[in-house]
Amino acid sequence: MGQIGGLMFFFGLASIVLYFLNYELTLLMWIDMWGETVAWVIRIGLLVAGGALWLFDRSNDSERAE
Repeated sequence: MGQIGGLMFFFGLASIVLYFLNYELTLLMWIDMWGETVAWVIRIGLLVAGGALWLFDRSNDSERAE
């Protein structure tokens, strides 16, 4: 789950940065079809959910190692 979370976090962050440079990831071009507000909700959701999955997986890895 940590790898999926890391990818989600990366895509969310890349989408936010590229938005301000007037670009978009090809994989996420569809989010702009529903309007700017929904697109931002999806971008931030990817960032938060991906970061949470990645952090929770890292904490579980350290518990398993003990």
